Amino acid sequence: MAYSLISPLWKRGALRITTRKSENFGRWEILDWYHLKENLYKVGGSLKRLKAAETLLWQGQVDNTQALFLHCRGKQAKNFIAYLEKHRSRIVNYAYSQAEQLCSIGSGAVESAIKQIGARIKISGAQWNVDSVNHILSIRCAYLNGLLAI
Repeated sequence: MAYSLISPLWKRGALRITTRKSENFGRWEILDWYHLKENLYKVGGSLKRLKAAETLLWQGQVDNTQALFLHCRGKQAKNFIAYLEKHRSRIVNYAYSQAEQLCSIGSGAVESAIKQIGARIKISGAQWNVDSVNHILSIRCAYLNGLLAI
């Protein structure tokens, strides 16, 4: 049985995913698909090229995507090539990840949960601090993933 735990600690469109299969633990970060797409369409230009790039990125093909923009002279294209290079290790085969239900490809649910948690710990009379919130969240995540029997 495989399951994922999305850490409440996300940053700039990156999800930190921990997956457990039997006794093997693995951890990796993926770049939010929707943030990646947003940055792609900032390049502008040929709609045909943008759609081709989107298809390649959906399959995790960073090198082929960069090749589409190598001969472009615009600043946005150069920035996008640099963006892909910087985040290369966090760009996965999103099609496979979604089809196999390995992990979420977007951070929207995590961002929403963080806002809700932030609002709850700031209510009048609450006496939370960062350390105790992180401990409680870790326990709650373990419980939701079946690692903690109550």
